[in-house]
This record gives sequence, structure tokens and C-alpha cells, in this order.
Amino acid sequence: MKNAARRFSLLPHPKEGPAMPQLKDCTLTLEDRVAVLTFQRDDVRNALTGTALAEDIITTINWVNAEDCVSVLVMTGAGSAFSSGGNVKEMQAQSGIFGGSPVQVQDKYRRGIQQIPLLLHKAEIPVIAAINGPAIGAGFDLANMCDIRIASTRAKVGETFINLGITPGDGGAWFMQRLLGYQRAAELIFTGRVIDAAEALKLGIFLEVVDPEELLPRTMELAREIASKPPVTLRLTKRMMKLAQRSDLPDFLDLCACFQSFAHHTEDHLEAVDAFLEKRKPTYKGR
Repeated sequence: MKNAARRFSLLPHPKEGPAMPQLKDCTLTLEDRVAVLTFQRDDVRNALTGTALAEDIITTINWVNAEDCVSVLVMTGAGSAFSSGGNVKEMQAQSGIFGGSPVQVQDKYRRGIQQIPLLLHKAEIPVIAAINGPAIGAGFDLANMCDIRIASTRAKVGETFINLGITPGDGGAWFMQRLLGYQRAAELIFTGRVIDAAEALKLGIFLEVVDPEELLPRTMELAREIASKPPVTLRLTKRMMKLAQRSDLPDFLDLCACFQSFAHHTEDHLEAVDAFLEKRKPTYKGR
């Protein structure tokens, strides 16, 4: 192996057979460094309240951040919907997250569903939403929190909070402005209208729209392509992309220099250079 003396590990060596987290309302699989989280509450159209889905999402993001054998996370829904967002029947009954005094409700939001945007914003690997059906309200926001969105032709999306007399309590207005710009985000948030997959693609909400039977195959194709890249560099690049959104250019360039110096001293970087010069496929070790 060339350049062996210069190579060192930035991350612990990958562990064999990672312990999968115990989830209640989701299934989680791991293959080829791609974790797939599937929402399994089609009985309530994968609502994020009144189920354990929010808890499962939080558990999974913490897990993938800690497991260096995972390079990409895919989130999708089983059944007819990606996620219907908040459970409207609970809103009517003022139960669950919607029950209690104003102080109690805001505390439930802070300690509950708002942990999803906080954690997804800090996710250390790329996250792809495979939107199999309607993504409404908080379900739409969840999709917008991901790095990439691929949708079925059956998908519909809507920032529908105002139609129920409430605001986007999970931070959706923050994500939508960054995704679409203020004016388009304002139109969708203020009107609460639901748009189909074709319009969402035109607006840039979706990267691609495919037939329902092609959704997971196409998503996994992209996920595996991303997951085939050097694992340490991929995580550094994801951090860099997020830092770019909230840094001034001089500070960001300093961070880029630091990250690049780390990358130059990984084994995978030198393996990539060797493979390029030798005209062969690289073999990455995640260090």
C-alpha cells in the first residue's frame, strides 16, 4: 500500500454488526452503508403525533450519527402516505401533545416534535426522503428537513397549518424559506394550499418524481452512489454544507481549510488518489 506511513484514522475503526436501535412504529434496515427508516403507521397515515414515529425518528438520527458504518439515511412511509403530520383528532380532543395549558403545550413541542428539526439539522450524514404519498403539515416539514427529496407521482405536499388555525410549530417556516426563498414559502404557508408532485418538482421541492414502483429503487440507487464515497469525507462535507448556511465567508473558509487538512490525511483520500492514478476502483475503509 502506497503512502502507508502518512495514513491515520480520524474516526474509530468501523464496528462489525452494529446493534440496531429498538423502534416502536418504524422498521430500520442497514445494507451497503445505507440505513432505511420506514414509517409503519398507515392506520393513521403515518401521523407524527399520537404515535411513536417522532420518538423513532429521534432515536434513529442519534443512532446514525454515532455509527460510522452508516453513510446515508433514507426515510419513507409504508402504505398510502409519507406522513399526514399532526393527528387532527387529537387536536379536536386537545389531547396528547395538544393537551394542557399553553405553557404545557409549548413545553411538549419543545421536548417532543421540535427535537426532530434540531437533530436533522445536525445530522452528520446525508438524509434522503422517499416521499411515497401525501406529506402534509408536519409531514411536509419533515421532508423539507432532509437533504434530498425524491417523490412518487402519488405524492402531494402542503404547509396546511393555517387551514387548521395553527402555525408551523415544528420550524417549517424556517426550512421552507431556505428551500424556496421567502416569497414562494410565504405563498404556500399563507394559503395552506396542497400541491401535486408535478408542481413540487417545478418549484424545486423535489429533486425527481418517479412512478410509484420506481420510488425505492431510484432512491436506493442514489443513496448507494452517495454511500460509496469515502465515509469520513462524506461526513465532513455534510458538516461543511450545513456550516455554509450560517457562516460568514471568511469564517467559513477557515473551517474549509481545517476540514480539508483532515481529509488530506485520511487513508481513504490517499487510496482515492492511488486508485485514480492506477485507473481502478477505490476500496475505502472509513479512515
